[in-house]
Amino acid sequence: MLGCVIHGQDDLRVEELPVPVPGPGQALVAVRYGGVCGSDLHYWRHGGVGDFRLREPMLLGHEVVGTVLAYGEGTSGPVAGTAVAVHPATPCGVCPECADGRRNVCRDTRYLGSAARFPHVQGGFAAQVAVPADQLRPLPDGLDLRRAALAEPLSVALHAVRRAGEVAGRHVLATGAGPIGSLVVAAAKAAGAARVTVTDLLPTALEYARIAGADTLVRADDPDDAGWPSEVDVAIEASGVAAGLETCLRLVRRGGVVVQLGMLPPGRSPFAGNLVVSREIELRGAFRFDTEFDAALELLAAEASFDGLVSAVVPVREAAAAFALAADRSRSCKVLLDFGA
Repeated sequence: MLGCVIHGQDDLRVEELPVPVPGPGQALVAVRYGGVCGSDLHYWRHGGVGDFRLREPMLLGHEVVGTVLAYGEGTSGPVAGTAVAVHPATPCGVCPECADGRRNVCRDTRYLGSAARFPHVQGGFAAQVAVPADQLRPLPDGLDLRRAALAEPLSVALHAVRRAGEVAGRHVLATGAGPIGSLVVAAAKAAGAARVTVTDLLPTALEYARIAGADTLVRADDPDDAGWPSEVDVAIEASGVAAGLETCLRLVRRGGVVVQLGMLPPGRSPFAGNLVVSREIELRGAFRFDTEFDAALELLAAEASFDGLVSAVVPVREAAAAFALAADRSRSCKVLLDFGA
């Protein structure tokens, strides 16, 4: 079977891999689609994500959907043939964070396709993968595998919106209109936001944000753009650059909330910390997700417009071209690898 393995910076290989045998507590899943995430691109282009550096070859991918094939000894779950999405996180369940109901920041979690620990946690970009059976989520009626592949990034967006607090009836700003930023738009709208403004440097990216439901699109490099708001109630930074955080802090109202969702570069990042003090702005982080995965599947089942955010489906044999396309935000939003083609 074929798998997509990263060996180091600029060293992405499609390799023939052995078919895994599920052990006790595991399920064997035939993967159909895998979404290329920003973290996958970082491993490819930079050899790491933030402070997480590659130390051995790693099977990439954590946005995977497919069908159940079999289970390990003594294990059960959705019957063979069931279409499922795979929740990528396995929190430890015993650390203080897990005990406090914040399993998404578990200090000893395992996350598909992550170099945060060593040995690395191998990912899901293979024709068949063995995963913990309790990570399987049967798809709701009416949700096909292609759209379901957006469940993981939509979960990230839903968690960020929840971290912002009450957004119903409010004006929300999202800086960055990549796949996550566009899904933040959809998540904010689903939570009842009255208006969502999105900023980005690229017209193509802004058009994807429009598909997701954005009310106002703003060119981030044009200070004279008529769409710039005077202030917003909530700002979610999804670009992962310090300039985006600066924009959020300067546009959010006094006493407002800024959520840092985009992963900033490793090391120090300058920001207007004086505004946090003088305006009593609440600056909150948002990392991954937990139960939002189930909510994401329900939202995807209810709304067909998400299909417009999938800009390309590429056979796994052409993974190099898929990654190049996903890295070019002027040509793509969410790119899926197809393991069933």
